[in-house]
Amino acid sequence: MYTYRIVCIPEIIGSLAYVSSHLQHLKEHTLAGFVLTCVGDERGYSFMPSRTGGTLADRVALRMLRERHPNFAAHSFLERGSDERVYCSPGADLPVVSMMRSKYGTYPEYHTSLDDLSLVTSAGLQGSFDLHVACLERLEQEPLYKAVHIGEPQLGRRGLYPTLSKKGSVEAQVQRLLDVLAYADGTRLPQDIAETLDASLEELRPIFARLCEHGLLVEE
Repeated sequence: MYTYRIVCIPEIIGSLAYVSSHLQHLKEHTLAGFVLTCVGDERGYSFMPSRTGGTLADRVALRMLRERHPNFAAHSFLERGSDERVYCSPGADLPVVSMMRSKYGTYPEYHTSLDDLSLVTSAGLQGSFDLHVACLERLEQEPLYKAVHIGEPQLGRRGLYPTLSKKGSVEAQVQRLLDVLAYADGTRLPQDIAETLDASLEELRPIFARLCEHGLLVEE
């Protein structure tokens, strides 16, 4: 179970003040963050990545968008404009993304008197709420694994290196174990690792279990 922090602040100036006062705590404890902005209309979904684009927040957000709303609009961090400017700035580099409806600055009602409750609807807000909850549930349901050794561990003395094999089979088995260890850095969900290795999650689950059993992985 994770803890959650909801920060209600004025855009940009508020996040600047908040990060200035809490940066070290945020860097040590933030697993994934989501900026809630422009979440109320019903016109579709948009995604704003973190500056680096490879955080756990990026991966879980993209996965849920692709599963639930595959026609979402993907934007570049070069098109940033909300609090991600602060949370993802050099020196902060927090794992923070935005899952919006219509992105700020892209719809005609933006910053006009027409951006009212005829545009922002309960259905629009509910859809955004459900999407964010789905991301949090995915993070809660899937453990994060972290390799405990620096470098590749000795597998033989742990009974993880076969003593009898046919040509080629040992290499494939051992390579799969080593590949899992290589990507189990505590920031990737099991599904992320499966996709990187072009493997099914069902194939990798027993490998995660074996590596944990032998003390080579720990569950974060």
